[in-house]
Amino acid sequence: QVQLVESGGGSVQAGGSLRLSCAASTNTYGSYCMGWFRQAPGKEREGLASIDRDGSTTYADSVKGRFTVSRDNAKKILYLQMDSLKPEDTAMYYCVAAFRGWNSCATFGLYNYWGQGTQVTVTS
Repeated sequence: QVQLVESGGGSVQAGGSLRLSCAASTNTYGSYCMGWFRQAPGKEREGLASIDRDGSTTYADSVKGRFTVSRDNAKKILYLQMDSLKPEDTAMYYCVAAFRGWNSCATFGLYNYWGQGTQVTVTS
C-alpha cells in the first residue's frame, strides 16, 4: 500500500508555471507506476501524465508539450512541472499510483491509490 501527499498548488496568471510535488510513503516505490490526474468543477477526472520506474512517460494531448512529469526514486517524490498554464488548466490535481506488476503505466484506468489533491487556479 502507498500513501500520497501532494504540494505545490496555488494561483498563477495565464502563461505562468507551477511545479507540483507528491511524496509517497512506501518501501517499494520503484514497484509503482505514478501519475497525475485532475478534475475541474463539473467535469470528469482526466488522466494527465504517467511515469514508469525507468522514467518512460505518457501524456494526455491536452497537456503534451506544456507539462513534464518526473520522479525521484531515491527520494520517493513525483513531480509535475506545468508551463504555459491556461485558465482551462484550473482544477484539483491528484497524484496517483498503481502497483506495476505486468501492467502498462500508460493505462490511466490502472491507478487505484490517490492523494488528497492540491488546487491549481490559473487566472486570465
